[in-house]
Amino acid sequence: MIPSGVQIFLASEPVDMRLSFERLAGLVRQRIGYEPRSGALFVFLGKRRDAAKILFFDGSGLCLFYKRLDRGTFQLPEMPSVDASHVELDDASLEALLDGLDLAPAPAEPEPAPKKNRPLH
Repeated sequence: MIPSGVQIFLASEPVDMRLSFERLAGLVRQRIGYEPRSGALFVFLGKRRDAAKILFFDGSGLCLFYKRLDRGTFQLPEMPSVDASHVELDDASLEALLDGLDLAPAPAEPEPAPKKNRPLH
């Protein structure tokens, strides 16, 4: 369960899924610019996007959650810019990501063409 109001950051660059606590904590500092023990959740995806790791501090130590999808890939949300190192997610987006759902915004539906009045014959 995700604590209410916690910040959630998704790294934009894939990571080697063999990395563990200290290396991921270093990436949090370098790429995201936060302290790993800040209480936020830091989400990393593997190169194939079928595996995710979440690093977080529970108050007494660092925790690492690891999930690998049986089928499909984790879908990335739209990044704020091409050079963005991370994107902030809300609770619902994290749950959707971990369920393998697409986080990209749905394409806008085109407006229907105005109907023309045709004379009856």
